[in-house]
Amino acid sequence: MRLLKPALAALAIAIATPALAQVPRTSDGKPDLNGAWSNASLTPLTRDPAQKSLVVSEAEATKIAKGTALAGIAADDPEFSNAGYSDPNKGAPEKGGDDFGLKGYDKFWVAPGDKLAQVKGEWRTSNIIEPANGQLPYRHPEEQAKRDLEGFRRYATGAAPYEGPEEPTLSERCLIGFGQTGGPGMLSVLYNNNYQFVQTPDHMMILVEMAHDARIVPIFKTAEEARNHHKPNVIKPWLGDTVGWWDGDTFLMETSNVNPQQMLDQSFPLSANGVVTEKLTRISDKEVFYQFEVNDPDTYTQTWKAELSFYPATRVYEYACHEGNQGMIGILAGARELERAKAAEATKKQPTKVKATKAKRR
Repeated sequence: MRLLKPALAALAIAIATPALAQVPRTSDGKPDLNGAWSNASLTPLTRDPAQKSLVVSEAEATKIAKGTALAGIAADDPEFSNAGYSDPNKGAPEKGGDDFGLKGYDKFWVAPGDKLAQVKGEWRTSNIIEPANGQLPYRHPEEQAKRDLEGFRRYATGAAPYEGPEEPTLSERCLIGFGQTGGPGMLSVLYNNNYQFVQTPDHMMILVEMAHDARIVPIFKTAEEARNHHKPNVIKPWLGDTVGWWDGDTFLMETSNVNPQQMLDQSFPLSANGVVTEKLTRISDKEVFYQFEVNDPDTYTQTWKAELSFYPATRVYEYACHEGNQGMIGILAGARELERAKAAEATKKQPTKVKATKAKRR
């Protein structure tokens, strides 16, 4: 009996020990985040207003996934196939037509995953967990709705002036990935939802396949030390200024000073004063639990929070963005033609100058 009690106690401790203790660790004892990971899923950042629950059953998750539209096209659309909208025999779209369906894509290119996000064993209907309704708590929702509609119109239809190379969105110019894939707040998008984490004792590098963005995060001993190493506010890089530190077995990243241009075509806006805090916790061999919260009183009425998970991926492939792209050539050629036309028009409007000549002396 004396031997049985210690054995039972040891068994109870083993059962109560968090799975986190069993995850792979690096030589310095930290949870090992190295490797290729994917956050691909059909779960959006914000919840469908008709869907009241954050967590649903597997059967309900399957039903929702089957009815999810990809790039504005229902998954069961008979034309949404490998021979779909990029079929060279279909001809050009109607001139001047508004195609909100993003039908320049076909099924071959669309790869957001085929399931809702599974987070710690739960099927989720939105990334946002706070507020409880799964919606972004905009301070000025009407103004934001107008900006969202205009941004979607430009992206979906190409109905924009495009008078110079600065006119297209950043993602079209291949400067950063679209839809917040690179962060801060790393979200899944239409395709290429793969990441590579490279972890060292003093840096965390996150390579984002879309569009090969790289976040190189210095690691400090404490949160206070990390925050003291933020760059001056005048420096506003793509993906922001990020510093990191470990809190037990969770890796934290704090990002501020995100370039304001970046937020024009991302999944959620962020003002110059916005701060995003991200947390990465490896909870098993096959899951990295990812949380982030956004504190931006200029844009939102409260701090809001989101959760998703990363799962093992095969590898991160090289992302080709501008290779073979003729769009920029056309934009630049059109811009130069407009400049020539304006210069010619200005010349026509200038008054004719009569040159006075002196009579030649004989």
